[in-house]
Amino acid sequence: MPEGGYNMGETAAFAREDRLQRSLAAFNEERFRPALPKHDWRGDIARAAEWLQEEGEFLEERRAAVAARAAEAPRDADGFVAWFEALEHNGPGQGDPLFPWLAETATREEFCWFLTQEVAGEAGFEDLAAITQVRLPVRPKLEIARNYWDEMGRGNPKGMHGPLLETLARRLGLNPRLETTVWESLALANVMAGLAANRRYTYQSVGALGVIEQTAPGRAAMVARGLKRLGVPSGDRHYFDLHAVLDVKHSAAWNKEAIHPLVAADPSLAPAIAEGALMRLECGAACFERYRRELGLGSTGRVN
Repeated sequence: MPEGGYNMGETAAFAREDRLQRSLAAFNEERFRPALPKHDWRGDIARAAEWLQEEGEFLEERRAAVAARAAEAPRDADGFVAWFEALEHNGPGQGDPLFPWLAETATREEFCWFLTQEVAGEAGFEDLAAITQVRLPVRPKLEIARNYWDEMGRGNPKGMHGPLLETLARRLGLNPRLETTVWESLALANVMAGLAANRRYTYQSVGALGVIEQTAPGRAAMVARGLKRLGVPSGDRHYFDLHAVLDVKHSAAWNKEAIHPLVAADPSLAPAIAEGALMRLECGAACFERYRRELGLGSTGRVN
């Protein structure tokens, strides 16, 4: 629950957000889980409809919060890609002091708390990419497919990115659980899942996934540095070492082969792609702020 300094209205809003994100996380866990038909399938549809309404309200609220900035993005493909690439430097949450602190100062216990939150909030990039590419034009579809194949270890189970993260969590003895995850981390995963799962947000999902590839490498490098400092073997920290390098290539290709041709073919898509990117970055910024608060850090990354 929130620390001191919140007024009653803020505390109530915090509690409502906490309940919503935990409920949406449970909904997403259920709807993406492989299953068999049930006798009460009508009841399943009715319950899902209620949560889809809740999810829609949540996503529209998040869209509204970034709409003005997204509307400023250029509509020509070259200009838009330049605007998109600049988010690596001027987007929400970029340059957050949490990551230099993780690289240079955090104890093993503090680092493990951070990683537990990150693992619990992992939305599954490969699955979201697979859903997003459905019926897109050929060039974006092929680029997302290439990215997906890299995430899948190019067919080698030992190279799959998801299991690499699971291996690190297991070796460090992490125990990610819904009930111990801060709601901001759940909200990030819920935004990503909601954008990919609802076809009306296809282009927001393209932007959100693309901006992950663009902004993750620097943070991944600092996390890898911190893990090395703490004596975590290279094989265990391979997930972060890999993303510090591979995502740079993924980002350049995503911008060139997915985003550029989409905007070139239809300039009206530019604000939607921009919205998705900004929604993802705002969620990340909220996570970093909450993590710092929980870890007793100020806005400069120094202990309060």
